[in-house]
Amino acid sequence: MVSIPSIVLPTIFLLLLQSTNSHQNLILSNSDPDPTVANCTHRWIHIRRLPSRFNLDLLSNCSQYPLFDNFCPYLPNNGLGQKTHNRSHSWFRTDSLMLEFIFHRRMLEYPCLTPNPDLADAVYLPYFAGIDALRYLYGPNVNASADHGLDLFDFLKDDNPRIWARHAGHDHFLVMARPAWDFSQPLGHDPPTWGTSFLELPEFFNVTALTLEARAWPWQEQAIPYPTSFHPPSLAFLESWIRRARRSRRSALMLFAGGGGFSATPNIRRSIRTECENYNATQTLDGYAKLCEVVDCSNGVCEHDPVRYMRPMLQASFCLQPPGDTPTRRSTFDSFLAGCVPVFFEDMSAKSQYKWHLPEEMYGKFSVFIPKEEVVFKGLRILDVLMGIPRARVKMMREKVLELMPRVIYRRHESSLGLKTKKDAFDIAVEGTLQRIKSRHKEVAVE
Repeated sequence: MVSIPSIVLPTIFLLLLQSTNSHQNLILSNSDPDPTVANCTHRWIHIRRLPSRFNLDLLSNCSQYPLFDNFCPYLPNNGLGQKTHNRSHSWFRTDSLMLEFIFHRRMLEYPCLTPNPDLADAVYLPYFAGIDALRYLYGPNVNASADHGLDLFDFLKDDNPRIWARHAGHDHFLVMARPAWDFSQPLGHDPPTWGTSFLELPEFFNVTALTLEARAWPWQEQAIPYPTSFHPPSLAFLESWIRRARRSRRSALMLFAGGGGFSATPNIRRSIRTECENYNATQTLDGYAKLCEVVDCSNGVCEHDPVRYMRPMLQASFCLQPPGDTPTRRSTFDSFLAGCVPVFFEDMSAKSQYKWHLPEEMYGKFSVFIPKEEVVFKGLRILDVLMGIPRARVKMMREKVLELMPRVIYRRHESSLGLKTKKDAFDIAVEGTLQRIKSRHKEVAVE
């Protein structure tokens, strides 16, 4: 077993071991009552006790997947990663895979935890499914991907089976820090295709799975925002950043930060790159010094370096969010940080995904939608669409983006009480999960 850095290991042990103790120990930093919580009626959550092989041991093996990456550098600060610079309070080199760790750390501060599962409205499984999937996707169990999750199910039904059996798993939920497609290999598929079969196992059909990207049809999946690199510890730091984004001078009309678009096959990323390369670089229009800018993030060079893309985003009015290997992008949430109006090219990129965090009826107020088929096959110019939006309208959309920003970020653990008055991505995900479980109980009762 490969050890993770010594500076990280004690903290991880402390947090995960405390999750097996009493309700009082679970509340790490909230020894005083949280004034933002009116009561815990219908909000009680029990954290299921799991053996370390389902969480701690997975973190301890952080460098054993050479084909994937050594994710040890992203474990410090309870999964937020290393600070972007020593004096930073809010900015970290966060990896999306760490959402399971980040979410678990925040669950330990949740104000309505109970050690008694009989009193719980929901049961949280602190299982790091996306990290455990690495051994099936890149590691020694690549040919046994249909087994992913069976060990967990065996434990749940054998260890205090009453907890699972009372609602047949309907009240259980977990976080999976990868797109649902990575857990959707059909059972019995020969030869095996990409992914594991966790979400195809009938044993977990009743469990709510919070994923980075959900498929359109399964009941059990719900997409929650990708973690960005911004994790403010207090309301003052959040408001300071919002002021900076609001006053930033927008010298570029539109920006694309990403990779791809170089293949000969027609696709939206290729169309974006072609359009940006073909416009007159010396041309200025309506006060913009640049009409289009591209930040090349090929080969993951931007993933853990927010400075590389955040500065250009702060200077752009619109941030293009074309689909890639899958419809969703972490960059969508980075654009919220910058006050850069997102431009979507298909509904599955956000509108059909993050309904808890970004209400569907509000998309016309904070984003632009351009069907990718119109651009790729019918010659519609993105620049023409965006230039046709009045400046006053763009300003209103930017304000709505900044207003929604707190809903899509994950604030830092042990943050100030003032910041807790603003619901963040974690708060909204937990509320949505509780409501979904409550609704499902009603449906099952009448079946």
